[in-house]
Amino acid sequence: MSAVPAVAVEVSHGRGKPRARVFDWPQVAAVSPVLAATMLRYLDQIALSLRPASVVAANGKLRQFAGFLTTEFPEIDGLADVDRHHVEAFKRHLGTRLSRNDTGQPLSPVTIRLTLGTLRTFFERVSEWDYPDAPKRVLIFNGDLPTPDDPLPKFLSDPDAAKLMRAAADQDPVRRLVIEMLARTGLRVGEFCELTADAVVFMNHRHWLRVPIGKLHNDRYVPLHPQLVEQLDEHQRHRCDDLDRLIVFDGRRLDRHMVARMVRRVAKAAGIGHVHPHQLRHTLATQAINRGMSLEAIAAMLGHKTLRMTLVYARIADRTVADAYDRVTREVDALYTKPNGLRSAPGGTAAMAHLAAEFDQKLLGNGHCNRPSQLDCQFESICESCAYVSTNESFVPVLEAQREHAADRDQHHRVDLFDMLLDRVRTEQP
Repeated sequence: MSAVPAVAVEVSHGRGKPRARVFDWPQVAAVSPVLAATMLRYLDQIALSLRPASVVAANGKLRQFAGFLTTEFPEIDGLADVDRHHVEAFKRHLGTRLSRNDTGQPLSPVTIRLTLGTLRTFFERVSEWDYPDAPKRVLIFNGDLPTPDDPLPKFLSDPDAAKLMRAAADQDPVRRLVIEMLARTGLRVGEFCELTADAVVFMNHRHWLRVPIGKLHNDRYVPLHPQLVEQLDEHQRHRCDDLDRLIVFDGRRLDRHMVARMVRRVAKAAGIGHVHPHQLRHTLATQAINRGMSLEAIAAMLGHKTLRMTLVYARIADRTVADAYDRVTREVDALYTKPNGLRSAPGGTAAMAHLAAEFDQKLLGNGHCNRPSQLDCQFESICESCAYVSTNESFVPVLEAQREHAADRDQHHRVDLFDMLLDRVRTEQP
């Protein structure tokens, strides 16, 4: 078991001095040493398989829950004493907490969902791993987690994207390179900042960018635009540092905050408002799908593990949706549009509407079919054209009436069908 950490402060995500932790492991261990030991053992184990940032996030959420329990329910000795009513009390507590971004707003549903999800995973794993201090039963269910919103990714319209690229061309070479790299490769900003000096490779008669293992634990190759290759070569010629990074700025490594400031500056110069680096990734994906790039290719370019991650761009691909809508609309319009321009338009008389409906009618043996002629019917005349159909002279009046009805309405294929049936009857007569 790990020793109880002595660190009592955590660094804030924004600017300013580090913020003191409300609860720390020594405080938790002073009230409930068994609870602290169970949670620290769990953190030790996940540190062997998860990224450091994931362990830090889990540490914070477990400390928050442990601090709440030891403050509100000091009688608890360990995790095995935690019951459903403790979880419900913690849920109410989360609903009253304010966010840490100095806005005075309550915690967002996403933050609450992540906190409860981390706890649910913790409860499940300590039970599966047979910890002696595991809870006695399931304590958190799917219904406890707030339903997250599913907003569409924010992307730049084609005109705004063009403005951004024109504004980037007027910046210094490094800022221009940063903007165009993000816009033409779709890299996540973290991946972009971690590109090593040897990230550009030449294979299969073209230049590629090797993207290191990142958020989804995979690496990939992204094709490089020839213009980017030229800009990167120019950047390398003017460098005087020995940093193992593909792009540097003023002799320093790039970080996400520097990149975000560059993007904001160029967007402001372009007059398109606030733009975040990740919007350039969404913009490239949307541009690609609108111009016919397959979902599989987009997924490979963006480093998605499943197509479900990529399908979100099909929801925002305005041209793709518009094209699909137009194809369907043409078929739907056939329900309302009649041959030769005859249309039952709004405001028309009842007589005109009746005439328009009658024009499409097809006379059957025992009634009429009013399906518009523009719409195909896989069952139309299915029996009459079958080789096993049997008819004789007693059906001649009905067949002749159907033929004349079809001829009056220029339904030529039906005329041919009834001619064939009438010829068969006449041929079979003695």
